Amino acid sequence: MAKLTPLGERVLVRRINETESVRGGIIIPDTAKEKPQEGVVVAVGTGRYDKGQHVPMTVKEGDRVLFGKYAGSEIKIDGEEFLILKEEEVYGILTGAAAKHADKAEKAGARR
Repeated sequence: MAKLTPLGERVLVRRINETESVRGGIIIPDTAKEKPQEGVVVAVGTGRYDKGQHVPMTVKEGDRVLFGKYAGSEIKIDGEEFLILKEEEVYGILTGAAAKHADKAEKAGARR
């Protein structure tokens, strides 16, 4: 398997797919669904330099993050889709109950 290490202040993220919910028997095709705005950080760069000083990354591998709908660039590595973002495109890190709920949704989606 290929490994990608982002450069500078970039972050490699794997999107988290939410579980499908069918209402009234209507199934929405994948092409009409919105892409999730939540993901897990797979790899991070070394950070940036500001006036000669190294500024380390705030996010780290394994963090569950929120990002903008149109943020980053989509890439494929070994057939798996990822997103490369600048750290400034990450809105925040999910912790606590929200992250636990998202973990359950991801595991339920993986069982399908």
